[in-house]
Amino acid sequence: MLNRRTLLLGGASATLAGCTTTTPTTTRTTPPKEGWEAVRAQFALDPEIANFAAFVLAAHPAPVRQAIQRHRDALDADTAGYLEAEDREAATRAAAERFVGAEEGEVALTDSTTMALSLLYSGLRLRPGQEVLTTEHDFMATHDNLRMLAERTGAKVHRVRLYDDAAKASADQIVSAIRAGLTPRTRIVAVTWVHSSTGVRLPIRAIADALAEANRGRDERDRALLCVDGVHGFGALADSVADLGCDFLATGTHKWLFGPRGTGILYGRQWESVAPIVPSFSNQTFRAWFGRTAPTGPGGIINTPGGYKAYEHRWAMAEAFAFQTSIGKDKIEARTLELATRLKEGLAADPRVRLITPMSAQLSAGLVCCEIDGVTPFQAVERLRAQRILTSTTPYLQVYLRFGTSILTSPEQVDRAVKAVAALR
Repeated sequence: MLNRRTLLLGGASATLAGCTTTTPTTTRTTPPKEGWEAVRAQFALDPEIANFAAFVLAAHPAPVRQAIQRHRDALDADTAGYLEAEDREAATRAAAERFVGAEEGEVALTDSTTMALSLLYSGLRLRPGQEVLTTEHDFMATHDNLRMLAERTGAKVHRVRLYDDAAKASADQIVSAIRAGLTPRTRIVAVTWVHSSTGVRLPIRAIADALAEANRGRDERDRALLCVDGVHGFGALADSVADLGCDFLATGTHKWLFGPRGTGILYGRQWESVAPIVPSFSNQTFRAWFGRTAPTGPGGIINTPGGYKAYEHRWAMAEAFAFQTSIGKDKIEARTLELATRLKEGLAADPRVRLITPMSAQLSAGLVCCEIDGVTPFQAVERLRAQRILTSTTPYLQVYLRFGTSILTSPEQVDRAVKAVAALR
């Protein structure tokens, strides 16, 4: 963010460390030192409610709530003084970059996944004849952004189907479908890490490797760029951006990360391919304006939209990253997968339930989707809510009942949900 005191002197820089991850496991996990109940106690949620819809819009853990209040009180007491006292924007970006394993300047700060996708797909530079490849399974935010991109540029957008039966999806099938959809003209490959429609988790690393092979011999301006909507993997899975191998990752931080509501990020390692579409409030942009030129500098900085924000929320993102780091990203992933597997096994044992999400932990994350004979998804949500079990429905033409296991849920709540589903009529 612009700091008038340092505009002509340059912004602060941060030295970043990479993130590491471990191999997922579905065996019983080792809890953090204080135990999972202590983690759950950091949230102000009603303890009587089994919350399987927490990922829709996050509740805040105590450190995030406290940070929001601290920033709010300081802004109310001395707005101008607190706003310019230090470069909290740079500190927030640095915390995000450490968390995802990015280099300095590779992360733009946004308000949501949708904003991040819009910045990406509105800003990507396409040459005449270049095309877009996406899938039938992505959310509206991807599909509609690509529709608008096609209207602006004339680029053709092709959709491929990755699987017919989500429960039987395989990594080879998914990667083969992507590979078959590529042409020499494909510039953008737009996919979603974890499908909110089915709970299928794409093998992003394998897709990245397939694109690397396809890109051999291509001019840099013709490389197929892997662009990922990561919101239902981010905060639930431990992968860094290096693990994923993607060129861009768009995600909100107010879902599985349990970060401040109205916050998100856009990571990029190919920012030279993107033109900023909203002026930033960065020192680089103001200097360029003074000199009547286009801004240059780190892509994450000049692609962060300007304008005044709800800074008490944005600046509290750092506490959300620190909260998850203190628990352990690997422990959070293992816990999420352990509970999801327990839930899937319980639901699959019921002859009236058709599991939509793959049983494999390698092809799923925390989302679990299903159908119940004789009960619509909407009826199931309402009847489970009456038993203080919160679930959701998939926001697609094909509607399923949807659960989300997370650090807020316990094995006992999973078993309670399975029993409640079995009793639905």
